[in-house]
Amino acid sequence: MTMTGIDERRPFLRRDGLAAGITRHRLDGPAFHRLFGTVRVSGEVELTPSLLAAGALLLLPDAAVSHHTAARMLGGIVPHTEETHLTVARPQGRRRRPGLRCHVGPAVRTRRVDGLRVTSPEQTFTDLATHLTLVDLVVLGDSLVHRDATSPDRLLEAAAGARGPGTALARGAAALVRKGVESPMETRSRLLLTFGGLPEPRVNEWVTDEHGRRRYRLDLPYPELRLAFEYDGRQHAQDAAQWGWDVGRREWLDGQGWRLIVLRASDVFTTPWATVLRARDALAQRGFDIELPRQPPREFALHFPGRPWAGSR
Repeated sequence: MTMTGIDERRPFLRRDGLAAGITRHRLDGPAFHRLFGTVRVSGEVELTPSLLAAGALLLLPDAAVSHHTAARMLGGIVPHTEETHLTVARPQGRRRRPGLRCHVGPAVRTRRVDGLRVTSPEQTFTDLATHLTLVDLVVLGDSLVHRDATSPDRLLEAAAGARGPGTALARGAAALVRKGVESPMETRSRLLLTFGGLPEPRVNEWVTDEHGRRRYRLDLPYPELRLAFEYDGRQHAQDAAQWGWDVGRREWLDGQGWRLIVLRASDVFTTPWATVLRARDALAQRGFDIELPRQPPREFALHFPGRPWAGSR
């Protein structure tokens, strides 16, 4: 709290800053972030989704934080957007301000997050069915479940009760949400395999030793085949300690008859169909043979387009 009585580290309206004695020159200078035209906050603070939402609600106090902003505040993972999203009950309640996106609809399911009224994880999920792709919506669902914000069953129930645009997508995505997924790339790797026509792997299951003790957890295992797929980001190759641990784990798994196949970003985003065929071959070598076309089916390519020339061999 400053001598003016304004807590400059929390959003406030410019007019309130003027009334408290802060000069126009200072309010409109580099000392403050300028939010949504007329909202100010100290330039020294980080503009988190929660802080931006608090600033937006100064303009629309009866609104609810929703969509992408609500997802982030709830711990979910969604594509980046520069806008802060609110939902108002009536069209005339909207405000046109830079950086602010107003949606119209009933925010009937809300909870308090950081003291702000935010749409529930279930409503946020169904609301975003008109804004996200199927894969991104499953990523959101998996991430909300991982943060214990909701459960697959609650998302299924919410999607079943939804009406209007996006309903079919919400129901399809909710049916694909799984418990135990720890990263967006785990979600994408799992969907890559299943959309490619392969059996769905388990999610983050433990491998035990001969004494029944848990030794290692595998991202996407087929336990009956002793085959597993894992996504590894660049940090594994750059961290010497992590790399050494990975080598030791792989040697132990090899000794137990497991085959571990590592997927990288390019396998998912650049050559997705080639990755499916590679996985098909690995399954076949373990006794599970399945016929797949040389070229990706249209439905698969919609979700994992990759590069036009990639995916056949």
